[in-house]
Amino acid sequence: MEAISNWKNYSVDVFIPTYHSDEKLERLLTMLYRQTIKPNRVIILHTVEQEGQEQPLPTIPDSNISVIPIPKSSFDHGGTRKYGATLSDADILLFMTQDAVPADEYLIENLLKPYENPRVSAAYARQLANDSSDIIEEFTRKFNYPKKSFVKSKADLDAMGIKTYFCSNVCASYRNDIYKELGGFVKKTIFNEDMIMAAGMIEAGYRIAYSAEAKVIHSHRYSYLQQFTRNFDLGVSHNQYSDIFRKVKSESEGIKLVKKTLRFLVDKKEFLLIPDLILTSGFKYLGYQMGLHYDILPEKFVLHCSMNKSYWRKENL
Repeated sequence: MEAISNWKNYSVDVFIPTYHSDEKLERLLTMLYRQTIKPNRVIILHTVEQEGQEQPLPTIPDSNISVIPIPKSSFDHGGTRKYGATLSDADILLFMTQDAVPADEYLIENLLKPYENPRVSAAYARQLANDSSDIIEEFTRKFNYPKKSFVKSKADLDAMGIKTYFCSNVCASYRNDIYKELGGFVKKTIFNEDMIMAAGMIEAGYRIAYSAEAKVIHSHRYSYLQQFTRNFDLGVSHNQYSDIFRKVKSESEGIKLVKKTLRFLVDKKEFLLIPDLILTSGFKYLGYQMGLHYDILPEKFVLHCSMNKSYWRKENL
């Protein structure tokens, strides 16, 4: 029988990469310091385009917030977070994006609870659609982030496929000692640093927890072109880390989402939204497939297709 960890005494450092942030960051920081379990430190990894730029911060009593400037030319989804983690000796590393606002004051507490099991090495939060989202986005959030919590292990690979590795750094926490034991985030990746880390943890025999009670408000309404470029980068990461992603079922999850969304729209008699679903799904699929084969495409064309264009700078490759 596995021992029980005293998660209530764990220290938590929060890391937030920022770039052209808006009022959501202020709401995020304010909510972090209203938590039932407050962060030990909040470290903002702020991407700057010119030397001396600073991230303006709200005044929050009793807060411990540090701003670390990151030159835009040096930013990387994996490397920047990896660097941030080296600044912490907290028990738990919590990574969030600048637009993920805690839905209540129990976010950190509910992310820590799964660590009662010492084999749980990471726990990620449920993402709720914001008020401006359309019903397709709302349904997508409910599909990817259901109401029921669960814990995933290597034994789930046959049944869950790639979703076994799913873990989103929009709001995800990691047990620091295991994170370091496995080498942390990859230093260079265009996308998916969270799933690459989670895959390493699963393959090492650890478990990933999804905490439906830990909630953040986070959603986007991407244009067709943005869906294409985002999924192009997803395909690139699946190509570059094919040893992780090619051995598990992947595309079937996307097909399942499209079918369920279509059924949802029909049941709701939202027939006028079906063409939008078809177009969105088409742009996603085309982008993913082209990204998956980016290495046979002309360099200039790859740059046009990618959402993260700075990744392709020669000095970064």
